Amino acid sequence: MSKRFFGKLYVQVLIGVCAGGVLGVLYPQFATDLKPLGDAFIRLIKMVFAPVIFAMVVLGIAKMESMKELGRVGVRALLYFEVMSTFALLLGLIVVNLAQPGAGMNVDVATLDTAGIKSYTAAAGHSGSFVDFLLHMIPTSVVDALAKNDILQILVFATMLGIALSRMGRRAKPVVDFLEAFSNSMFLIVGMVMRAAPLAAFGAIGFTVGKYGLASLVSLGYLMACMYLTCVVFVVAVLGVVARVSGFSL
Repeated sequence: MSKRFFGKLYVQVLIGVCAGGVLGVLYPQFATDLKPLGDAFIRLIKMVFAPVIFAMVVLGIAKMESMKELGRVGVRALLYFEVMSTFALLLGLIVVNLAQPGAGMNVDVATLDTAGIKSYTAAAGHSGSFVDFLLHMIPTSVVDALAKNDILQILVFATMLGIALSRMGRRAKPVVDFLEAFSNSMFLIVGMVMRAAPLAAFGAIGFTVGKYGLASLVSLGYLMACMYLTCVVFVVAVLGVVARVSGFSL
């Protein structure tokens, strides 16, 4: 029984979080040096994210027999995505302005590592016209788009490749079979990466407590509570309405 319990990934993650917090209190300097464990895990996740999206989009389109059906489904999916994203953003803004999670951490923003969001801040600083946005969606190189994890550019190329494979019919079978094997291998890699989640949680929490103190966990816990509250409200209030309109119970 205990072996099955401790073999669950979420239990191992919770153990890693607790162990990291204890280490951060007892040996803060050593715990701070464990930051690369969390950084490495994030890099591993980013490593497989773009290939998985690419393969799944191409396969999803390539296996559709009718281009007319693809267009109808694509338009509906785009509208659904935009509407749901808008509701999610509004709900997130409401919660973050009312609850203000992280307000008590007193972290000096100038000391934070912003390398992970550099691409987003650069894009926000050089936001151009709508035409510039459309031009940016077209990759100058597929390899460059994959290397930069530019999801919009990857989606554009994946959509075009999927349509091309769908129009080729049986001649595209070798490519489709290859992409199926490729996507399965990517999901196996995701499974391997997720086994490292407890170690990443251990290093990340150890660094946080060692650098910002045990009280930082209270603010982090409050942040997580706000996130879960937002998710629950979104699922029940927004997706619940969609489910009811579609004729099934949430």
